[in-house]
Amino acid sequence: MNNPESNEPDETTTDDVGFDASSEPNSNDDALEAVAGEIGGDNEGPSLEVQLAEANDQILKLHAELENVRKRIRREAEEQIRYASLPLIQGLLEVFDNLRRALEAAETSQSTSGLVEGVQMVAKQFEDTLGKFNCKPIPAKGETFDPHVHEAISQMPSEEFAAGTVMIEATQGFQLHDRVVRPSQVVVSTGS
Repeated sequence: MNNPESNEPDETTTDDVGFDASSEPNSNDDALEAVAGEIGGDNEGPSLEVQLAEANDQILKLHAELENVRKRIRREAEEQIRYASLPLIQGLLEVFDNLRRALEAAETSQSTSGLVEGVQMVAKQFEDTLGKFNCKPIPAKGETFDPHVHEAISQMPSEEFAAGTVMIEATQGFQLHDRVVRPSQVVVSTGS
């Protein structure tokens, strides 16, 4: 058997240890086929992974789109609320103009001091009410003409005002927050 002094190879065969070399390849093939069958077939694995990745991408895109729609709707709703009173303000401005005209007429007559005082109080109250709704007058006289907030109805030479400066405000303009409700109608200086 095994002699340490001998240089001859050990004569133990595979039969001695119970190993059958002829059965090994077939059993491995059978095991691989069984595992492949459990996974789901030959070509279905990568296809399912691709489908899963595409479905996940689609879900992420839909979530992002939904969030964008929510933000847009929120923005539009806030803007609609912010400017909801615009038609009301436009209508009230005509009444305000008439009050101002009455004030101007009453100031030219000396006998109507009580009327002047009463109309002044109403005009002040009306202007305060507009201010509560963030409707503010647009500065005009002495300001540089700005076509975004002023409407030029005429031009005149003036030694007092530089060219391009508003010298007369014919109709007062107003802004609601940062939006022009009505531009100031003005006469602009052409200089001297």
